[in-house]
Amino acid sequence: MKPQECCVLIPSLSPDDRLPAYVKELLAADFGLILVVDDGSSAEYQKFFDEIAGWERCHVLHHEVNRGKGAALRTGFAYLKEHTKLQGMITADSDGQHTVPDTLKLATELSQKEELLLGSRDFSKNNPNVPSKSRFGNRMTSGVFKLLYGQWLPDTQTGLRAFPRSLTDFMLSVSGDRFEYEMNMLIQASNQKIPMRAITIETIYHEENKGTHFHPIRDSWRIYKLLLGSFFRYSAASIISFLIDYLVLSLMMFWVFKDQPDITLLGIPFSFKALVATPIARVCSAPVNFLLNKNFVFQTKNAPGAVGRYIILAVCALVITTFVFGFLDHYVNTAFLHILLKIVIDVAMYVINYRIQKAWVFPPEKVKGE
Repeated sequence: MKPQECCVLIPSLSPDDRLPAYVKELLAADFGLILVVDDGSSAEYQKFFDEIAGWERCHVLHHEVNRGKGAALRTGFAYLKEHTKLQGMITADSDGQHTVPDTLKLATELSQKEELLLGSRDFSKNNPNVPSKSRFGNRMTSGVFKLLYGQWLPDTQTGLRAFPRSLTDFMLSVSGDRFEYEMNMLIQASNQKIPMRAITIETIYHEENKGTHFHPIRDSWRIYKLLLGSFFRYSAASIISFLIDYLVLSLMMFWVFKDQPDITLLGIPFSFKALVATPIARVCSAPVNFLLNKNFVFQTKNAPGAVGRYIILAVCALVITTFVFGFLDHYVNTAFLHILLKIVIDVAMYVINYRIQKAWVFPPEKVKGE
């Protein structure tokens, strides 16, 4: 996409002279519009916004009070949707971390295809420009995102992002008023199968990022609450289901079928009581797990076919866990080891089931575009 077809949206709070310098370079690069959102900066900073507002192809919006980066981005997106016909949207920070060549790189890579481009910094150990706390935090967040959502994003906290106009409604639907908005954008894009592509950019930190408005405790809590929110709810639902499952399993194995001898199938020894008790316990716990996941974990109001998909997944998981447990339980002699074995097998299926349920059984509804 050509720069003339793109707007660069810059949310800003208490900027310095790096903001007008960056805007001047963007104008020289021939971007169609530079939209700056003043997120409640005090009077002493208005000179920077006034200077920019006087330039051609620049527009400044103001929040009377500080509402947060996410709110500022949505304010900008709403303006772009209602007042312009530009086809490309690029978000950038005002603290000098993003260069014009990198902004141009995202514009060049951008097309009408519905995908989210992420300007990704190099957080490897070989890059001396990255403060250690930033490297650790970003790597950990990338790892958690990969585990829960299945995609490795090398820079989950980048502010340099680009997307086509067709995704504007999606961006407006993303929740979060502060720094957590950008993480929620990635989560919702993953949920709705919107492709995300990392574009390598220059890594710049001024004075080890001392000028950032990111609060390490408060904003990290908001980000990880979003990142792990449904997984924590899934954990709670799974614990409840596991307790029901294990209670029924224990009653079956140590009371109803306690005197049944082991059997051999196809030359392989199995614990008979485990083979019978496991499916009975799962039949008792599965309906509870389904209702908790639908209404509490994934909060899906309209999921046609979810019952059928859940049954298919539950049956597959049941077959795997039954035969694995039945085979291994043949070699276990104490109640403690029975419990430990059951826990190990269920935990092994834990994250896999979460991913499948999130993506297939209870898929989120698509946000309709313009």
